Amino acid sequence: MAADMRLLVVDDEPVIRSACRQVAANLGYQVDAAENVAEARTLLEANRPDMVLLDLRMPGIGGMAFLHELHTQHADIAVIVMTAFASVPSAVEAMRIGAVDYLTKPFALNDLVQVLDRAKERRHIDTAARQLRDKLKSSHGIGNLIGRSPEMEKLYRIIGKVAQSSHPVLILGESGTGKEVVARAIHNHGITANKPFIPVDCGSLVPTLIESELFGYVKGAFTGAIRAKEGLLTMGEGGTVFLDEIGDLPLDLQAKLLRALQEKEVRPVGATHSVPVNARILAATNRDLAQMVEQGRFRKDLYFRLNVVNLRIPPLRDRRSDIPVLAAHFLGRLQKETGIQYRLSDASLSLLMSYDWPGNIRELENCIERACALSSGPELNLTDMPTQLQDHHRQRQARPMLGANLPEPEGDGVQTIADLEKEAILSTIEKLHGDKLLAAKLLGIGKTTLYRKLKEYGLGDGEGDGLGDGG
Repeated sequence: MAADMRLLVVDDEPVIRSACRQVAANLGYQVDAAENVAEARTLLEANRPDMVLLDLRMPGIGGMAFLHELHTQHADIAVIVMTAFASVPSAVEAMRIGAVDYLTKPFALNDLVQVLDRAKERRHIDTAARQLRDKLKSSHGIGNLIGRSPEMEKLYRIIGKVAQSSHPVLILGESGTGKEVVARAIHNHGITANKPFIPVDCGSLVPTLIESELFGYVKGAFTGAIRAKEGLLTMGEGGTVFLDEIGDLPLDLQAKLLRALQEKEVRPVGATHSVPVNARILAATNRDLAQMVEQGRFRKDLYFRLNVVNLRIPPLRDRRSDIPVLAAHFLGRLQKETGIQYRLSDASLSLLMSYDWPGNIRELENCIERACALSSGPELNLTDMPTQLQDHHRQRQARPMLGANLPEPEGDGVQTIADLEKEAILSTIEKLHGDKLLAAKLLGIGKTTLYRKLKEYGLGDGEGDGLGDGG
């Protein structure tokens, strides 16, 4: 039923309005109806609808213009358009603007029921996804999934959508990017969050025991099998099985796993009967599975089976603006354990921001923990950092401080110190998505100096103007 949903029907034909109103009311909708756009606007203000059923051709202000208005001012309202011309171009244009579905007049009442049901289901999923994104973004993230960079915002949107489905998801990312954290976020905010989450590290399983670990075995199946054991795939009954490092699975086991996923059952080692598998499959790898398929090292059919939805986690070097937030998170966690309020010196923070982090978040976490362990006080200095970061710092010191990462001037042109300084300041602010305070820290200049420089460049008259204080 749709008792919590409100529908606004906008059509100049009384018969159509009445029929749509009756069908929607029978489905449990609260329904308002308008014969033109002016009346629809009034009803929209009085009783904000969840969905609008909109005729594209009406006297006065047409439906297409009203669709534009709804999309720009009320983007969360789902709009279904109706057109009497069997006009695919107008329907396609409406969908491009933002309509979620369309009906071609004349239509059967059953067609209307199906379209309303589809729109209702889509809205429920979008609402759940939006709530999850808001939760993920609050306090910089959720659990260990942290960040507000554009790359993480995109990741949150995808997680919000896939969490509400049961499709397999292939999670791709370099080692240390947090693939299991993402898998847990999908499970914990999905429709089976109260069911088991079973992580399986395919890379750590002993090759001779992988089959028995995944599928289980019966008593006496082999030497040492003194009792039956349930397989990891069936332990996730109704929940989620996370197959980490799926690229490490041997080819013969890939075939058996594919069969299990297709038939939704497994046969334990030594058994004469099959056991049903009723779990969502999430898989992850730091390898290029598409390339492995071409090389014959990974089954193409299993790849397509797992790759229904593809989710790629960005490496830390591609979201450097999240590094201060992640560092603060790790420092806060250590403070709870030690009671010491650690903080990064400006030079240390600048170093963290410039390093490429081949080990990604795991390496950053290890770096923070090591620095805290070696530090002689609450402030973490360059000398507290791991060897690889200190080596990176020495390499940076060997280069000119300003313009080190800037392109060489074209031809025989020579840039002045002032030009290099301007490029360094503007480039740093751009990379930090407009965070001027952090930019000043990283550049080693005072906040007042930075604002004065921006004013000289014609990019702001005061501390509240210009490029903004945060991304």
